[in-house]
Amino acid sequence: MPGSRKNDVSRQGRRRAPSPPEPRRVNVNAAGIDIGAGHHYVAVPEGRDPEGRAVRQFGCFTDDLCALADWLSQCEIETVAMESTGVYWIPLYELLAERGFDVKLVDPRRLKNVPGRKTDVLDCQWIQQLHTFGLLSGAFRPDDQICVLRSYLRQRAMLVRYASDHIRHMQKALEQMNVKLTQVVTDITGVTGMGIIRAILGGERGPKRLAALRDERCKNTEETIARALEGNWRSEHLFELRQAVELVDFYEKQLAACDKAIEAHLRRFEDKSDGQALPVSRKPKSRRGDPGFDARLHLLRLTGVDLTTIDGIEAHTALKVVSEIGVDMSRWRDEKCFASWLGLSPGSKITGGKLLSGRTKPCANRAATALRLAAWSLHRSRSALGAYYRRMKARLGPAKAITATAHKLARLIYRMMKFGTTYVDRGQDYYELRYRDRILRNISRRARELGYTLVKSDELSLVPA
Repeated sequence: MPGSRKNDVSRQGRRRAPSPPEPRRVNVNAAGIDIGAGHHYVAVPEGRDPEGRAVRQFGCFTDDLCALADWLSQCEIETVAMESTGVYWIPLYELLAERGFDVKLVDPRRLKNVPGRKTDVLDCQWIQQLHTFGLLSGAFRPDDQICVLRSYLRQRAMLVRYASDHIRHMQKALEQMNVKLTQVVTDITGVTGMGIIRAILGGERGPKRLAALRDERCKNTEETIARALEGNWRSEHLFELRQAVELVDFYEKQLAACDKAIEAHLRRFEDKSDGQALPVSRKPKSRRGDPGFDARLHLLRLTGVDLTTIDGIEAHTALKVVSEIGVDMSRWRDEKCFASWLGLSPGSKITGGKLLSGRTKPCANRAATALRLAAWSLHRSRSALGAYYRRMKARLGPAKAITATAHKLARLIYRMMKFGTTYVDRGQDYYELRYRDRILRNISRRARELGYTLVKSDELSLVPA
């Protein structure tokens, strides 16, 4: 048929579409490792293993890890990608880094599983393939000296958390005996509270004699405290109280030992203060859980700047932030990238040119958590940052105001550590004045667009232009 012949001719004359370019191999000598609690599966490029095995399984004992590293060297591997699974990756990561391999720790959420059946062999081959074509980026990990400091501080935070649990056990035992000590003292672990509790464990039961242990700084009188100390002294509740107190004492000893280890490690850092002394400032009120050493002085030596001059940033908070981010701010291109890495920047979920959501990404960054707590502490501050937090709270609500203020704190920390600048607080009056001027400029511009002129008098009024 004529029509069919015409179609045949058109098919012959039609040009074949060019095939897409083959992806470029960025990391030719790349390996992928699927981390497990009992075994590690390692994939290398085809033809590297003398026995022809591109995937091998290794155990998790130290000699197995050494054999894994030797096999990678034999296969001429230069860079390795692995999943950050629990804490099982840490020994292998440290060993491979010591052997000179370029190790990239990859967040499992950023890996798309290979289609089809999921096995450990396919997972390690998929990681190796993605890493070969440069599709994986390593997670942030500070240098070894900062990692040691971070481990100490995380251990300290765990001890504080455990001690807090046993303080609640003390409160529970007192409530079961109907001893209302928590109603008459602010902190039962203070001078008055612990003095009374230790006297109770020592056998004292008289309310007046117990109330006589009141510290002179306590707000309630001895008569009020004595009324709260009439309880039902059952043996099982006293036993529970005794064990809780002993556990709190034990964790306080462990905290003291941890503080000594932290201070000793901080002394090993390079001094970047250039001999400058700490500026004179109001000594903050010491709180339970604060380090038992002058963290502010060590921070100045470590970073070269005094981060505690920023409102809301105390020495302990700054120390936690530095232990998570390190002191080398060149790892982030600018302060915006730094805030985005912390998970404090607005999101950008856009499709079809339409913004679907601006929520911040879910992030378990410990430095961001510390900055959020610092931002929350500014709700009554008479500083410029405090005024900013209250204005954002009125506009967006408490949760978003905390995130916005933590974002501002992160940018300030980046500038100080990157450029060595000094933070100077202008006060809330200066901030409110600048905010008022900005509002007036916007109103004036809008009035001109509508054909009016804004006239300043006792009361602002609009007149036709």
